[in-house]
Amino acid sequence: MKLSHLDLIIISLFFLLMLAIGVYAYYRNKNSEDYFVAGGNLPWWLSGISHHVSGYSGAVFVAYAALAYTHGISVYFWWAFTIGIGILVSAKKFPILWMKLRKSFHIQSPLEFLKIRYNLFTQQLMAWSGVMLKLFDIGAKWASIAILLNVFTGMSLSVGILVSGGISLLYITFGGLWAVVITDFAQFIVQLLAGIVMFIAVLMHLDGLSTLSNLWGQLPTGNSQIFNDPYTVGFALAFLFINFLSYNGGQWNLATRYISSPSEHQVIKAARLSGWLYLIWPLILFFPMWAAPILLPDLADPGQSYGELTLLLLPSGLVGLVIASLFANTMSMTSSDINTIAAVINRDILPNISKKIYPNSLKTARTVTFVFTTLTILVALQYEYFGGVLGLIISWFGALVGPIAIPLLLGLVPTFKKCGSAAAISSILTGLLAFIFTKNVEIGNLAVQVSLPLLVSFITYVTIGFLPKREIPEKVNQMFSILRNN
Repeated sequence: MKLSHLDLIIISLFFLLMLAIGVYAYYRNKNSEDYFVAGGNLPWWLSGISHHVSGYSGAVFVAYAALAYTHGISVYFWWAFTIGIGILVSAKKFPILWMKLRKSFHIQSPLEFLKIRYNLFTQQLMAWSGVMLKLFDIGAKWASIAILLNVFTGMSLSVGILVSGGISLLYITFGGLWAVVITDFAQFIVQLLAGIVMFIAVLMHLDGLSTLSNLWGQLPTGNSQIFNDPYTVGFALAFLFINFLSYNGGQWNLATRYISSPSEHQVIKAARLSGWLYLIWPLILFFPMWAAPILLPDLADPGQSYGELTLLLLPSGLVGLVIASLFANTMSMTSSDINTIAAVINRDILPNISKKIYPNSLKTARTVTFVFTTLTILVALQYEYFGGVLGLIISWFGALVGPIAIPLLLGLVPTFKKCGSAAAISSILTGLLAFIFTKNVEIGNLAVQVSLPLLVSFITYVTIGFLPKREIPEKVNQMFSILRNN
């Protein structure tokens, strides 16, 4: 289906809005602290919405839409529900610790404190590992939006990647974190409008409001079950642990939202807003995807279900709105990731490569952002070599986030202060070895396959940290004392 002129106008206006926000944010940045952490002045409502939408991408409407088509509502319970619970139960813990790290130690990157908590080598190992992981993770997200563009316009995957990546490249480089969070807010509004439009369109096309109760009995067997094999209770529990780590700071871009908050009160409100949005909003957003087997029976490629639904149900203009929202989802998550990874490269990696690099330089910050974004686009152009979108998002990210996140987050908890650099490094390495094992040995249980690297990493961290009788370095005791008292 060829897009109408009205659809193209709406999409063009969306892109112009993103660029305009980038230009506006350009003038809010005076130094790297403004560029990477908004000067520590991020309002709670902006932080919470940005934290929420930064957890979405176009992959939700490709990979997860396919699972909604084939496995029904189970995708909500192992994905969105576990994220929401993971954020809400710790709203008074990790968000406050991240905010205190900025105030007490003036960090701009989530990894800066690791030099004090462990040592330089541990910090560098985690920084380099995380940067490489995000190259592939962000590349997968550019590819996912290109698949949707292909459905709507026939545009080739490579051109779609260059369009979505190129627009983001400009506004992120211009505006830094202020551009990211303001565009996140604009993108959330677009996502909200598009999601409600699709929800209403599905109800009108079927049986009206009665569809809310009648739909589930009409779906294929298993699609109305909370747990639908292989997405079992065990798989949901594994993802609860993974998402608890990820959304409390294991995903560095989400830690940045908390780091940038001005006070305990504001950072708690930001976390709670994000958590409640995860519990409520996906129920509306995913409803059309759950109804897709009725509206589009025997679809050859379930990954195209959301795009095909849009073309089936919506008139000109509204199709453009939905496409803009799909761009918004991917660009929100990727721009958030890129800004934080640029901070890690700028603050943690480059100063240890050359003493001539000034980490507070705004020019350096923008240069690093531009180069890293370009590299993610190049990776996206080769994404099929890395297992496709679903393989990257669920397998690679889900399996690798644990080995990196465990020493990062548990390193902030006083209970684990005996766990030093040996525990952290061993945790990362054994977790990565476990991941390699899962990729090369056939494991029938998906929950075990996804959670094994995380469990191995956790057990290693605790075992090595607690078994030997070792003294806690004074600098570590001082760090915890400062965090407790400030």
